[in-house]
Amino acid sequence: MAPKLSVLLLLLTVATVTVLAQRRRQPSTSGTTSATNEEWNYKDGSEKVNMRGVANLTQILDNWRFDILTQMRGLLQNDHQSLLPDYARIQPLSEALDDLYKEFNALKAHLGDLTEKFAAIETFIDEVKASRANNANTGPAPGPGPIPRQTGRRVLKKKATTTTS
Repeated sequence: MAPKLSVLLLLLTVATVTVLAQRRRQPSTSGTTSATNEEWNYKDGSEKVNMRGVANLTQILDNWRFDILTQMRGLLQNDHQSLLPDYARIQPLSEALDDLYKEFNALKAHLGDLTEKFAAIETFIDEVKASRANNANTGPAPGPGPIPRQTGRRVLKKKATTTTS
């Protein structure tokens, strides 16, 4: 009987809290023309708007935008130090950029060295390929054939070393 009573009490508490929460959330209907539709009706008062004033305001804002962009472009082209920070004054950033520049130049030099080494290797490979192509065209060379390889296990014999003391 006790578990059924506690479940019933829990359900009653949840129902009470839900009803109270819904009552708090309901808006007051005084002062609004439509209680069901709370969205702003943008068409209300549209017949009272002075279109000439809107056109003038639009023209003013467009002129401001053009003037601001013209001034910014002029400053960036002619006097960019006044707009952009001086990165030399920020010491850690300046050092980091300097280190990055040095590492880039070192990598570029190392890449040049590797290119030179690979050029020599590529030349050697091209010569080997050409000689193999020439040997394949001439046919098998007269002389002894390939030496047959021994099958089985190889045993290494170590020489006994004597130590004299």
